[in-house]
Amino acid sequence: MALQTLNPHRHPAAASPTPEPVPRRGHAPQTVLHLPPRRRLAGCASRPRAVAAAVSGAVNEARRRGRPPHGAGEGGKEADLATLGNLCVDVVLSVPQLPLAQREERKAYMERLAASPPDQKFWEAGGNCNLAFAAARLGLRCSTLGHVGEEVYGKFLLDVLQAEGISVVGMLENTDATACCQAYETLLCWVLVDPFQKHGFCSRADFSEEPAFSWIRKLPADIRTAIRHSKILFCNGYAFDEFFPDVIASSIDCAIDAGTAVFFDPGPRGKSLLNGTLDERRALEHALRLSDVLLLTSDEAESLTNVKNPIEAGQELLKRGIRTKQVVIKMGSKGSIMITKNAVSCAPSFKINVVDTVGCGDSFTAAIAFGFLHDLPAVNTLTLANAVGAATATGCGAGRNVAHLDKVLQLLRESDLNEDTTWSELIEASSRCPEVTVLSRVAVNGFSENHVHVPVCDVVSDLLPMFEAVSERSTVQA
Repeated sequence: MALQTLNPHRHPAAASPTPEPVPRRGHAPQTVLHLPPRRRLAGCASRPRAVAAAVSGAVNEARRRGRPPHGAGEGGKEADLATLGNLCVDVVLSVPQLPLAQREERKAYMERLAASPPDQKFWEAGGNCNLAFAAARLGLRCSTLGHVGEEVYGKFLLDVLQAEGISVVGMLENTDATACCQAYETLLCWVLVDPFQKHGFCSRADFSEEPAFSWIRKLPADIRTAIRHSKILFCNGYAFDEFFPDVIASSIDCAIDAGTAVFFDPGPRGKSLLNGTLDERRALEHALRLSDVLLLTSDEAESLTNVKNPIEAGQELLKRGIRTKQVVIKMGSKGSIMITKNAVSCAPSFKINVVDTVGCGDSFTAAIAFGFLHDLPAVNTLTLANAVGAATATGCGAGRNVAHLDKVLQLLRESDLNEDTTWSELIEASSRCPEVTVLSRVAVNGFSENHVHVPVCDVVSDLLPMFEAVSERSTVQA
């Protein structure tokens, strides 16, 4: 399916594409704290309880060495994954033709659409909601951190997230009395689909020189608390469309100080940030060097390193990083690669009937987070991530249509891999390849001392018991 992006720097609903499965042959804001009923605090408090956090003088050294400061371990981490910003409502519309790419024409087109809000049946939760949905369906406890307005779109978004068991912590502080009301509205992304299934995307963030929520000048206290209480903080390049660079950098520092792992996906915005303002360049470098896990497509990795070979590009990002433990490269229809200091792991994609790839990258990331938290072998994590991304691709659209666990398990059981990819070409082209693990249908003998082929049946037999009980509970609850 071809994608036509009206503004390549902005599409909240479609983060960097996942390893794409190949077709099977043949006014001022107020506090927002939205918790699912089963986790709501006693008394239905409208904001989280303050949490005392003593940060020792060793914090900066701990940040540099990738270790949490003393006393900031797993205790008290109520959420497995928190996403920063990029909370939006996608309005998905079929149109006779996509609007012209010129800025003024796109802006006028969007204003005409906004003047007559479409029926709610065309609305869907987008942006980082996709990641949160997929992660929650894998059994992770998720929270989303960002601004949601008080209008009908905001209420819709909160209701949808609550139904999925995902909490929302809103941006509470630093309100600007001079800002127009629109600055506090829920961000909308218009997703336009033409008769040829080409997509175009636009939102008001495309037409502003400042971030969409420029009234947020510093990281609010409630957001800091939520970050401290999460095991992973996820941020992507689209956050720069909503927040000032200093706010994003502060969130990363807050996570590191609390022993919270940082995941960063620069996405298509990475290239423009690399050539952006001084503050944007500094914040991008901050995220790339201090994140525990980096997620990129092969094109994005090349644009940030000027290295074409994705394995060597990942190794270059590891070398530049201070805390980086994993670099995950999304290889489209070929599959995915994980590069660590001492190893490279490769996993081919699953063969499926592709319906829609929107949201696949977000789903893929959810599984990488699961593998990180459960300390899974790299090839197991990639296999799961490819399956979750593939499961999303079998449905239409993102939001609540992202991967359901039963479909993920089905793909794992079928284990129909696309093994057309010749990983050896990439591996041999890399001059710094340490131990290499490749997922395959069967074990391969005599390949190389340092190259191990792991049969997919072994990986699946390890993964299935972790999810089958979750799937059974979900079926009973439904």
